[in-house]
Amino acid sequence: MFFLMSADKHSRPKSLSIEEEQFMRVFYENKLQEVCNNFHFPHKIQATALIYFKRFYLQWSVMQHNPKNVMLTCIYAACKIEENHVSAEELGKGISQDHQIILNYEMIVYQSLEFDLIVYAPYRSVEGYVNDIEELFHENAEMLQMLKATASLDVDKIMLTDAPLLFPPGQLALAALRRSNEVHGVIDFNSYLDSILSRQNSTHTISELYEGINAIESLVNRYAFPSEKDLKHINRKLKSCWGLGSNDESKKREKKSKHKSKRSSNEMQNRPLHN
Repeated sequence: MFFLMSADKHSRPKSLSIEEEQFMRVFYENKLQEVCNNFHFPHKIQATALIYFKRFYLQWSVMQHNPKNVMLTCIYAACKIEENHVSAEELGKGISQDHQIILNYEMIVYQSLEFDLIVYAPYRSVEGYVNDIEELFHENAEMLQMLKATASLDVDKIMLTDAPLLFPPGQLALAALRRSNEVHGVIDFNSYLDSILSRQNSTHTISELYEGINAIESLVNRYAFPSEKDLKHINRKLKSCWGLGSNDESKKREKKSKHKSKRSSNEMQNRPLHN
């Protein structure tokens, strides 16, 4: 009895830890950006797809839904909502995947997002702030373009963290611009933040604004990408959770082979004898 219980215990797939789940999401969020870049999609599509992916896994586990399938469907859905339609066939063909998987997952993704599909990304806010800086400080166009370009790259990094789920697009844009300004030194950024609050008659204090921007920067600085060794280990555990382990596959093949042999044997026995 003890042997049976022990064997059953060892045969059960091991669940992923919270850290392992996070690593898997991080890996596919980076893949999502890579696919969008390869298709030359606008930043807005990339950002929308990332938010869809993040929100989907607020409700589900990667052990329940394959993140690769969800990732592709989120890109497909983002293209639709941002009116840059790409067919499922074209998307699937571009990365050598069966487009039917995307279509099968589409409604699951929409339902998980509760059909709330409008996403406000920080890229437009970056443009707005750069135009505002130009009017206030009269900086030359070349410096401002450098500031904007670097800030857009910083937004790409911010979008991979949890910050887009915790802070509004305006604060994400300011965090990216502050990081960019540290590189290029275009303006006195503290003075600019003071001017924003004074002109908007905001109820928020400057210390609250700094607190939010610092928290966003902290998330970027703490961001970690899984090692290849970690990914291999997590993938093995995931396949086991999905019932795709090598043992399961060999058992299925063995069972199929036995069934086929048994059927052939029965057919031979039941075949009529001819004189």
